[in-house]
Amino acid sequence: MNDRDPELFEAELRKLAPARPPAELMSRLAAVRPAPAPVFPQPSTRNPQLPGLALLRWLGLAAAGAAVAAALLVWWPFRPENRQPSRPLVPAAEPALKADDVEIDQQLVAAFDAVARLPDGQPIRFRCREWADAVVLTDTARGLVIEQRTPRLEVVPVSFETY
Repeated sequence: MNDRDPELFEAELRKLAPARPPAELMSRLAAVRPAPAPVFPQPSTRNPQLPGLALLRWLGLAAAGAAVAAALLVWWPFRPENRQPSRPLVPAAEPALKADDVEIDQQLVAAFDAVARLPDGQPIRFRCREWADAVVLTDTARGLVIEQRTPRLEVVPVSFETY
């Protein structure tokens, strides 16, 4: 059968008529066949007693839409984006300070090394530097001098070399 053409084999199968099943099998199948499910009438979506109900639904939806539109018309002018900006409390006619001369200074106050131990017991060295940063602004027209000094600590870990 392997050497035959599959199309010829299919043509021969089409010519054959299927055999009738045994009568005993058909009677057993008929005995266990479930009873047909009862068919209940589907309730109608339309209510014949109230023909104007659909009209009332549409009127309710239209009234809700009109209420939303009215609420938007009332709320729209009072939104925060539509409010007029208030006048500033202090008019900014001219700046309070016009710095003619600006000086920035960094001064090294102290430098030292420190040694500490990590949680695992290994020593580590730190190089520490204390700085004093200063900014001086001068307004010669008004005779103002503003000076600000800020301390700063710089800590840099350095590898601890052991031989």
